[in-house]
Parts: sequence; structure tokens; C-alpha cells
Amino acid sequence: MIVGVPKETFPGERRVALVPTLVPLLSKASLDVLVESSAGTAAGFPDSVYADKGARVVETRGQVFSDADVVLQVRTPGAAGESGCNDLALLQQSQTLIGFSEPLAEPATARAVAKRGVTAFSMELIPRITRAQSMDALSSMATIAGYKAVLLAAETLPRMFPMMMTAAGTITPARVFVVGAGVAGLQAIASARRLGARVEAYDVRPAVKEQVESLGAKFVELPLETSVSEDAEGYAVAQDESFYRRQREMMARVVAGSDVIITTALIPGRPAPVLVTAEMVAGMEPGAVVVDLAAERGGNCELTQADKTIVQQGVTILGPTNLPATVPYHASQMYAKNITTLLLHLITDGMVAIDLDDEITRGTLISHDGNVVHPRVQELLQAAESSR
Repeated sequence: MIVGVPKETFPGERRVALVPTLVPLLSKASLDVLVESSAGTAAGFPDSVYADKGARVVETRGQVFSDADVVLQVRTPGAAGESGCNDLALLQQSQTLIGFSEPLAEPATARAVAKRGVTAFSMELIPRITRAQSMDALSSMATIAGYKAVLLAAETLPRMFPMMMTAAGTITPARVFVVGAGVAGLQAIASARRLGARVEAYDVRPAVKEQVESLGAKFVELPLETSVSEDAEGYAVAQDESFYRRQREMMARVVAGSDVIITTALIPGRPAPVLVTAEMVAGMEPGAVVVDLAAERGGNCELTQADKTIVQQGVTILGPTNLPATVPYHASQMYAKNITTLLLHLITDGMVAIDLDDEITRGTLISHDGNVVHPRVQELLQAAESSR
């Protein structure tokens, strides 16, 4: 069986789905690896290193798709924007496709992939269970995003993060407020603490308080009641607008006293909740910085614009949408480990086997035998058809 790795074509995407060090692992499983020329160059992995590890490097993208039984990508159609549409025509009947695909945001593309007869697995939908931790690409990429968000904030803020005792006097530490204590938020807390900032954090899930405090940050407690704060997989669930309104009112004081706000709140398959309003930004001191890691889904800050830097009343709002791609070497290493582990999990006797009794296979499978088979994606498609 041949595993193909095409070059990523989404603008600004510098990651690659497979790194050279993992080629021997696939070879050991009787899989041949085919890599499009320069697929790993932007991430720091030249063609020669792939060849040295046993991969076959080919010049054309078309050959990767035509020869491969399994295609590994960072961004498959659905997550690759307009550039992903070109790959739809290259997909082959009975081919297996694995990567980020945004199936809950782009269900129509999932159906288009299904119509090509492709068996597609989505890396976003890896269940958060113990035996799937090594496949959890969302957590891997969130770790990088949380780290890089702090570096962006530190670079933009017109003051230093740590407290310093100098001959010119004492420099007080920067005050950082992290909203959302998932993987990205916890990494942001840890990174800001390493740089010497005084860190506070808030999450709708009270259970994360211990994790926040273990990293040396103060957990901001807001007296808000909610019946359900997270789903069975540990993700925060959406609340009603009255909850978010009360939450914003109570957060305003903390926001006003912060030099840096890093927001990370996302609800799978839904627009990001607005947690920081324009009025709250206006209450911040000039020079303050907001880094909104939810920018791709509309942003947690009312003023955020995706991939743009906005200055409002002296406050800088950054809306990066793909921070892992700015650290492509390690992001590729981590993602490649995730996707390779999933691939090997799916293979039996050298072939991809669809075992719907397996929670990992069932949870990530989007399309098979010409149909969209994932229940949540099916529901979205049915809802779209009924609204016409």
C-alpha cells in the first residue's frame, strides 16, 4: 500500500503531514511512502532527507494523488479554502484521505469528498480518550498556538514581562489575563509565567482551577451558574447569550487591569463566543495587547479581524489564524506523529480496515462508500437542506 504526502497549498501553510523520521516506521508496516517534491522544504525537511529515509520523491502533485492508496495532509479539502477545491478533482475512487477537514464548518465539502468515493478521516474529531491521546492533533497544535501567542504579545507590548530590580528602579511585571484554560490557554499561562508575567486565567469550567493554579497563575472566579459547562469529551459547551452578557460584565474589571489579554475560547463547530467587547477594550490602558486565538471563528474579541492587527484607542488587537504554521518544524513533527499513529491504528494486514466498533475509527470517519457517515455532519447537511 502506498501512502502519499502532497505539498500543502493553503496560503501561509508551512507544515507538512509527514516528517522524514517517521518514514521508516511506515516502511516497517509494509507501507511505501510517496512525497511530492518540496513538500517539507518550508518546514525544514528537504527532499534529500525524505529520500535518505526511504521515501520516493516525485515531481508532480498529480502523481501523488494518482498513485497513493492513502493521502496524508495537514489541510484536506474543507480546511484548505479555495486551494483545496483543486484537490477534489485529484481524489481517486476508494482512496483514503486523512487530515484536518473542518467537517462541522464545511459539511458541503465533506459531501463532495464522499461523492468522489473517498474514505475520509478528520483529525479534528479524534475522541478525547486515553488511548487516542497520541493522535490528538488539535491538542498538539493548540500547545504551539498558546506558546506563540505569548511571544506575539511580548513582542507587541511596549513593556517587558518580568519584574526587574535595576539601578534605575523596580520594573513591575506585566499583567496577563488568559481567557479559556484548555490546552492553548494552559500553554499560554505556562509560557507567560516563564517570561515572568503575573498571570490570571478564567474558564467556564470550574474543574480547571487546579490546573491553572498548578502553573502559578491565579484563577479568576466569577459567580456564574451553568448547568453544563463541558461535554462528555471535555470540551466547553456553548451557553446562552444571557450567560455571556453576565460573564462580560464581571470580566470587565479584570480586563481593564490587564496589560495583555489572550483569548482561546472555542466551541467545536460553532462561532466563537464574544467575551471581550469594544467597550471593555476601551477601558484598557493604552499600549495593552489582545491576542485572539479564536480569530478564525469570528474571534472572542468584538474588534478582532482575522489575520489583521487593529489598533483601537491605543490597544492593539491581533487576530492570528494559523500560529502553528509559524513554527513549522516542530508543528510538523507533532502533527506527523499524531496522523501516523492514527494511520497505523487503522491498518490491518497492510490495508485500511474500517472497524465501526472501534471508538476512534467511528469518531473520525467522515465518509465511506460514497456517503457521509458521521452523524453530526449528516445532521448539518440535513439542516441545510431543510432550510432551503
